[in-house]
Amino acid sequence: MSTEIQRDIQAIVSIDAIPHIMQILASSLRLRFICVARVTEQAWTMCAVLDKADFGLMPGDHLEIDTTFCRTVRASKKEIVINHASADKEYRDNPIPIMYGFESYFSYPIFDANGEFFGTLCGLDPEPRELRNEKVHGQISAFAKLISNQILLSDHIEQTYAQLDDAKKMTRLQEQYIAILGHDIRTPLSSIQIGINFLDDVIKDSEIASTIQVPVFKAVSRMKNSVQRMTRLIEDAMDFTHSRVGKGLPVELDISHDLSKQLHYTIEELATANPQAKINIHIDIAYGLVCDEKRICQLLSNLLKNALVHGDQTHPIYVKVITNNTEFLLSVTNSGSAISDESKSRLFQPFWRREESEKKEGLGLGLFIASEIASAHEGAIKVSSDSKNTEFTFTFPLSQPLSNVRKDVSY
Repeated sequence: MSTEIQRDIQAIVSIDAIPHIMQILASSLRLRFICVARVTEQAWTMCAVLDKADFGLMPGDHLEIDTTFCRTVRASKKEIVINHASADKEYRDNPIPIMYGFESYFSYPIFDANGEFFGTLCGLDPEPRELRNEKVHGQISAFAKLISNQILLSDHIEQTYAQLDDAKKMTRLQEQYIAILGHDIRTPLSSIQIGINFLDDVIKDSEIASTIQVPVFKAVSRMKNSVQRMTRLIEDAMDFTHSRVGKGLPVELDISHDLSKQLHYTIEELATANPQAKINIHIDIAYGLVCDEKRICQLLSNLLKNALVHGDQTHPIYVKVITNNTEFLLSVTNSGSAISDESKSRLFQPFWRREESEKKEGLGLGLFIASEIASAHEGAIKVSSDSKNTEFTFTFPLSQPLSNVRKDVSY
């Protein structure tokens, strides 16, 4: 059996409605044999069958095409219906009814996804049956069209799955390429960073500094900022590929004793880079909570960068980090225009930026990575926004109560 015929049989077998169609026709028309056949110029192949007449045909069985009326149906694209073969002037001397021992018979054409002839919906019985009337014709033709439509739908689904599989493979290759590229870029970037650090140390030398002109200071400063920005972009790209290829962002959970200090460092770094911004800080967290300190700081950094880029910097940004006995909470609040509902639904998608924003910094991965960090801690990020404020709130459940431990309070 050819691969094409096997696929055609499977296409019919996969249509759940066909056994029910055959049962309905057998019951309503009192026929003991109903089948769906694949019919080509060379062969007749059984695809599905309801056999109460014990003809012994099974899916995959073949009949000589010349011994069937389906060859005529294929040529004319029209049905053949017989009530009583031995009494019918047109068919009483035909060898086909005699060969298979039937009196009543119908065969209706079925078409494939391209509108080409596929095969037939057939029924027969050793006894005469009244099949030539409008009611029966309407019923059988409707079922034949239904099967044709299901073949079309199945073909579209198969094509869609194939396209989806190709898209997944291509996406995986792209993500692997990004991961390899990010890894390979880090080596030359590290060499550049070493060179910049050397120049920075030279500039700081009091004896040499007096001989260096201002443009040199500015050039080294720009180089440092460029390397830092490139490093952040690479880290974002690497985190993205880790999340997509590895199905989740990796975290190293441990008991944190220094999170408060690390969060302050994170805020100070961004405050230094954005001297025009005012950031109000409230940190009140317990020692001993289980988390990934580096990732929590990264999440805060991404949320704070988002506030600095999209918020109204004539108003302060509020950062709050607190814990209670059961939950960790981190929020970043900024003033500015409200985020639309449509934008809210897409905020945490990778490579997406708000259309209303004129600032197009970064890769558009910050909020996506923040949400992945939240998920890795079995937590979530929620956003609320109106005409006054926009607030991003990250919470995650603590793995153990934090009672009777010292807290650090900073403002």
